[in-house]
Amino acid sequence: MNQINESILTLILLVPLAGAVLVALAPDRGKLPNWIALVTALATFGLTLHLPAHFVTTQAGFQFEVNRLWIENPAIFYHVGVDGLSLWLVVLTGLLAPVGVVASWNAIRERRKVFYALFLVQQTAMLGVFLSLDLMLYYGFWELSLVPMAILIAMYGRKDGPKAALKFFLFTFIPSAPLLVAILWLYVQTGSFDFTTLQNHIALGLIPAGPLFWVALAFLFAFAVKVPVFPLHGWIADTFSEAPVALAMVVAGKLGLYSMLRFHIGLFPVQARALAPVLVGLAVVGILYGACLALVQRDFWRLVAFAALSHLSLITLGIYGLTLTGWDGAVYQILSHGVVDGALFLLLGVLYDRYSTSQINAYGGLAARLPRTATFFVIASLAMIGLPMLSGFVGEFLILSGTFTTVSRSWAIAATLGVILGAAYMLWLVQRLFYGPESALASSKPPEDLHLGQLAVLWPLAVLMLIMGVAPMLWLTSIEKGVHPPQLGAQLKGSAVVPQSILLQAALPISSHGEAQR
Repeated sequence: MNQINESILTLILLVPLAGAVLVALAPDRGKLPNWIALVTALATFGLTLHLPAHFVTTQAGFQFEVNRLWIENPAIFYHVGVDGLSLWLVVLTGLLAPVGVVASWNAIRERRKVFYALFLVQQTAMLGVFLSLDLMLYYGFWELSLVPMAILIAMYGRKDGPKAALKFFLFTFIPSAPLLVAILWLYVQTGSFDFTTLQNHIALGLIPAGPLFWVALAFLFAFAVKVPVFPLHGWIADTFSEAPVALAMVVAGKLGLYSMLRFHIGLFPVQARALAPVLVGLAVVGILYGACLALVQRDFWRLVAFAALSHLSLITLGIYGLTLTGWDGAVYQILSHGVVDGALFLLLGVLYDRYSTSQINAYGGLAARLPRTATFFVIASLAMIGLPMLSGFVGEFLILSGTFTTVSRSWAIAATLGVILGAAYMLWLVQRLFYGPESALASSKPPEDLHLGQLAVLWPLAVLMLIMGVAPMLWLTSIEKGVHPPQLGAQLKGSAVVPQSILLQAALPISSHGEAQR
């Protein structure tokens, strides 16, 4: 078992990469690339399940860790590991891979080899971002995640893929330049790219505070564009409209939000605390702005894009509210958002492939003809708007309650208004697509409901939405180990290793008694 634990993270990274090579070498005949990609995705997901099955919730720090020298000069290490923060994000990435393959099964009809090979490379890149503990290794995976995405949007866009791909690439690649400069500057100061070593140097004040602010700002800028944080959202609507379904469900949010928690607040807690009021304000503006724009959309891809902006802004609020409750809620909401978006994008992709339009007004009365599609769409929509007993409620409640009690009641009330508007546009979308008089478009096609493969994916997602809503501690117990500092009794024992409590305490709000909120 120890041998498996020592190699499991490497296997998780290599299996989708090996699958990509196999797809590229296999003949492009029929659905052979589809099947290779599906088997690879399922195998990767199975490997990720080893992590929560053997994760020790009573143990602080990183687990399943591998730390080996890769390049001697500069000193770059193959350093990977997981803790409570990254654990479930790795599993979520593994879960969404087979969902993406099923969603693309009939939608991708040409150049399947290219699509599935790049799709699996994208999976490796995303997993690498969540697992990397060496900043240069992390940066390599971060940049790698952009390339397959941009190529696939350009090749498989619905109407104007190249333009959307160029906008996405420029928006997300340009901020990576100052990020690289900041990482190299940290290496010059410390001689290391190691995450823990950098934490210790920064916490002990061994790096000049003035330049460190600009370094932290460079990190934040790259992550904020990737989320996206308002007003850096200019790429999201076009990208959602053009990206293949398998990529649209992972293009926004997860990588940037995780990186904010791990590499911005985790490395620069003092600088993050200084910028937190600005980010809280931008997050609330993003919640309301995204919700209001979603309300007036007549294209369901653009509606979902602005809905994503609103929901991702809510998670940003939870992160930069700098409360432990908010951090719990933010990570949980990332997981819920991934599960719900996976189901919604698959269902919208089914409708688009069937009726060749994303104009909402063209639909109507589909529930009578496609009852299973309507049922799953309603379940996913209710989870998205935060109905109690479904997954979306837990994260929203934790974020809003943490904001209300510790950060600002005014900001919490404004954010709650955005949640209410979210219910309005999602319920309106459900009503327009599936209920009311049957449209000419609906009656023009013979009824063809979800097939077995789609049901095999949607049923587990629907059940997961329910379990996450009624039994959140199955996830929160391990999440808390990643975002909660240990007990404050930790002492320095003559070494340069700084407990995580000291680093996180620097970012936590201070109560009237002068102690960090717990």
